Amino acid sequence: QVQLVESGGGSVQSGGSLRLSCVASGITISTYCMGWLRQAPGKERERVAVIDSDRSTSYVDSVKGRFTISQDNAKNTLYLQMNSLKIEDTAMYYCAADRPPCPGGTRNWDYWGQGTQVSVSS
Repeated sequence: QVQLVESGGGSVQSGGSLRLSCVASGITISTYCMGWLRQAPGKERERVAVIDSDRSTSYVDSVKGRFTISQDNAKNTLYLQMNSLKIEDTAMYYCAADRPPCPGGTRNWDYWGQGTQVSVSS
């Protein structure tokens, strides 16, 4: 049974930082495409950052230079370091996994976590 458990969300002021974690069980994340996706109320789900099994990464334009996706294979844990947070980063953040290559969409991932809320205020 695959489980993805996110943590690290919270409330922060604009310009602040948070680090999200996603502990995986039932899969070996180094052999999967891993991603962080987010959804704000009334908005479409968005693919924020992805790391493929070959360690290549990609980011949505709005977070480039501010967010960093990484993984610790020994801990089977995925991270998202979020710096210089903006109000528009407010959303529920989900960890997701799929067999490579990484899915191009935002809903066709095999496995999902329950989500962790990030709220950024002025």
